[in-house]
Amino acid sequence: METEFTPLLSAIGGCLIGLSAVALMYFHGRIFGATGILAGLLAPSSAQDFSWRVAVVAGMISGPIAVALVTGSLPDVDIPVSSNMLVLGGLIVGIGVTLGSGCTSGHGICGLARFSPRSLHATITFMIFTFISVYSVRHILGL
Repeated sequence: METEFTPLLSAIGGCLIGLSAVALMYFHGRIFGATGILAGLLAPSSAQDFSWRVAVVAGMISGPIAVALVTGSLPDVDIPVSSNMLVLGGLIVGIGVTLGSGCTSGHGICGLARFSPRSLHATITFMIFTFISVYSVRHILGL
C-alpha cells in the first residue's frame, strides 16, 4: 500500500480546519470536536445549538459534493478493508471517544491550542496507538 504525500494540500486543509475551529470558538464559544458536534446534533440542548451543529455537519457532507461539482468526479478513496471491519473500527473509535472524553479533532486541534494537559495526554495516546495500529496492520498482518 502506497501513501500519497501531499504537503501543500495538507497544509491548506489544516489551515481551513484551524480557521473553522477558531471561528466556532469565537462566534459560539464551542470546541470543534467532530464527535461532540454530532452527539449534540442527535440530542441538542436548544434550537440555536441545533442550527450551528447542522451547519457544521452539512459543511462536512457538502465538501466532497463541491469537489465533485468543480472537478467532475469525487476523489478516489481506496478502503482496503471489508464493510464489517469498517463497522468494527467505528465501534472501537466510538468507545475510545467516550473513554477519552473527546476525539482527535477536539483534543488535538482545540485542546492543544488551549494548552490543555488532558488534551496533550489524549493526543499522545491517540498517536501512540495510531502508530501501533498502522505498524501492526501493514507489517505484522500484511494487509
